[in-house]
Amino acid sequence: MHTTKDNIQILYEDNHLIIVNKRVGDLVQGDKTGDKPLNEIVKSYIKEKYHKPGEVYLGVVHRLDRPTSGVVIFARTSKALSRLNEAFREKEIQKTYWAIVKNPVPKDKDKLTHYLIKNQKNNKSTAYTAELHGSKKAILHYKVLKKFDNYSLLEIDLETGRHHQIRVQLSKIGCSVKGDLKYGFNRSNKNGGIHLHARKIKFIHPVSKEMIKIEAPTPADVLWDGC
Repeated sequence: MHTTKDNIQILYEDNHLIIVNKRVGDLVQGDKTGDKPLNEIVKSYIKEKYHKPGEVYLGVVHRLDRPTSGVVIFARTSKALSRLNEAFREKEIQKTYWAIVKNPVPKDKDKLTHYLIKNQKNNKSTAYTAELHGSKKAILHYKVLKKFDNYSLLEIDLETGRHHQIRVQLSKIGCSVKGDLKYGFNRSNKNGGIHLHARKIKFIHPVSKEMIKIEAPTPADVLWDGC
């Protein structure tokens, strides 16, 4: 792991992939805000490090919500991008998240199944316990790793990848992610982020076929430091 001059943590790098530890507030890909996204920052890093003339190729494989942090994979070749896209579709890439939530969770370990409907206007999903017209099934597994005075640290594995899935499903059981005003937490974090972190990722390298396992350090703050 090393840090670029733009303070981007590079967790893994080769000719086909570059994996970074996204900071709270970073956009993975450009949007209407016009803020410089992570993919452009990483492109600049590659261009400078390898003295690349012209445009640098960098494929966005997957995204994380802006207020979250953690592992993000980018593809440095079109071959790697197409193979990783296929691996995501086939659920061959295993992502594990950490979340710090309020209130005691109902069980120390559980599987949550809900049906989500996304509202495009306010960019928010709603979770239902029964299937509705237009809803998408969402499944996650969580376990409690640690209990604090007012919070719990959960480790979460996803079976499905839905819009804001972890945030909305945890909110539905009364355990909103710390700082997540959109999904029921009572106050924001000072940095505008939420305590949801893409902690680990495990997958077969699209070219070398090696098993790649990456773990992203948590952001520096009092709660994460206690984990």
